Amino acid sequence: MRLTFVDPGELKTRLRLETPAEAPDGQGGVTEGWNEVAELWGRVEPLRAKPGEEAGALTAPISHRVTVRYRADIRHAMRFVSGNRQLLIRALRDPDERRRYLVCECEEAAP
Repeated sequence: MRLTFVDPGELKTRLRLETPAEAPDGQGGVTEGWNEVAELWGRVEPLRAKPGEEAGALTAPISHRVTVRYRADIRHAMRFVSGNRQLLIRALRDPDERRRYLVCECEEAAP
């Protein structure tokens, strides 16, 4: 098994981990929002921008790699928030399966 070295000093971006939440809107429906789960330190690395088209409009979603200390409660469809940036978690993995770090593939949500 290949060991992955992550310098803990590079986990210097403060992130909020949030999970999707639904609240009743009082009319039988729900309002979608986000609940904060935790604040943690991580490393955010921009990877690429992929130009495309969505509903007739040009888009260029930006993907990032976010590395954080291992947490068993992180799942895809959650998000990291740093300032006004929102990074939606698309996939995650434990690089050396030793429960030390998680590497999350994320996509920046449009403001």
